[in-house]
Amino acid sequence: MALSLLSPVSVSASVSFTLSTITASNNASSSLSPLYSLYQPKGPSRTTTTTSFFGGSGNLRIDSMADKRKLCLMLCTNGAAGGELDDMDEGDIERIGNHDEDDDELILGHANGSSASPERWDVLGLGQAMVDFSGVVDDEFLEKLGLEKGTRKLINHEERGKLLQAMDGCSYKAAAGGSLSNTLVALARLGSQSIGDRPLNVAMAGSIGGDPLGSFYGTKLRRANVNFLSAPIKDGTTGTVIVLTTPDAQRTMLAYQGTSSVVNYDSCLASLISKTNVFVVEGYLFELPDTIRTITKACEEAHRNGALVAVTASDVSCIERHYDDFWDIVGNYADIVFANSDEARAFCHFSAEESPISATRYMSHFVPFVSVTDGINGSYIGVKGEAIYIPPSPCVPVDTCGAGDAYASGILYGILRGVSDLKGMGDMAATIAATVVGQQGTRLRVQDAVELARSHAYRLNGSGVRTDIGS
Repeated sequence: MALSLLSPVSVSASVSFTLSTITASNNASSSLSPLYSLYQPKGPSRTTTTTSFFGGSGNLRIDSMADKRKLCLMLCTNGAAGGELDDMDEGDIERIGNHDEDDDELILGHANGSSASPERWDVLGLGQAMVDFSGVVDDEFLEKLGLEKGTRKLINHEERGKLLQAMDGCSYKAAAGGSLSNTLVALARLGSQSIGDRPLNVAMAGSIGGDPLGSFYGTKLRRANVNFLSAPIKDGTTGTVIVLTTPDAQRTMLAYQGTSSVVNYDSCLASLISKTNVFVVEGYLFELPDTIRTITKACEEAHRNGALVAVTASDVSCIERHYDDFWDIVGNYADIVFANSDEARAFCHFSAEESPISATRYMSHFVPFVSVTDGINGSYIGVKGEAIYIPPSPCVPVDTCGAGDAYASGILYGILRGVSDLKGMGDMAATIAATVVGQQGTRLRVQDAVELARSHAYRLNGSGVRTDIGS
């Protein structure tokens, strides 16, 4: 059957490929083979380079005026890591707000409570480790501070302090946030219930400072069964993101990178990657100085040890500013790419009028597996120049931030659990995304994750399979 570039692949269309075996046991002794036996060109011809950061869910509510002033004072203190912040630890920060019972529920429900590292990690993510401060403001607040609504901007230490002081009187919360951490937490929660298989081993690497906020970040991820494996940088300052949400649900994000802007490749990271099944690189790292060398070496190590490499697009402007760097990694190392429709078009140098289907098809000529989300219009999975349409899962939208992160967790979960068909994998990812969209906050809740994993258990077989769509 002839397939048009601009039409989605129906379920009955003939598209077949082979999924290599993904070992699900803890005692995997051999490296994984590449996920797909597909022809993969080196990448598109290099044309002239054209010239969502997601906030985390709330684990720490800051409700009283006194508590907010105290935290603002800590973060406004001059110096990279000085002042009152040095006199506190993550327990003190925790006590400013309410305890998150959701974390404890997951710890108690985890079948493997040992603190010992597994022989292999199912997924290791490399990304920016930043604490999110999320607040609700009105348009007047943004105008007064000269902030353009819906944008993402880098700020310095002084600007961060002034912004938090300006938020005095607003309701806001703090969390171990970030796009990649959203995906990893959701994946760990989906994989916490064995359903005939062991829990998934999920970890993250990145840069945090040797300060209370860095300790807070690591503690929060560990409570969600995501092992944060990077040692803190002495005298470093943990990065923060201020997420300002207006009544129209648009989010304006101000990022203070701190120590998170320094991600080095060393023997510790190389050792972690060498025993990882799926290695995920967060696209925001491409924005940071000197990180492309780290990303390249990490991807080379992953491929050398048989791991799959996944790359998240993260942000359109990031792709546009670092187009050649993205394609150097995506074209040469990526087995999986996660993007939304705008990001996919940016990858392809397509105009806004181009269909996301055509962008998905184009990218899938160069990457074995392409995942493209298109909001309420659904999503697409691209393989070998074809696109499989995944309809959206019904929901009543409450907060769309984090939908793409949740979708990516569903795709990774499906790959690791051996979902038997791409359409089923996409449907599961769409349902997970809809669940997050239907709640306030970007994190998949524990009970929702358990129910979703159980409801899709019939699609899982726990091993790699040969997948044929249609006849």
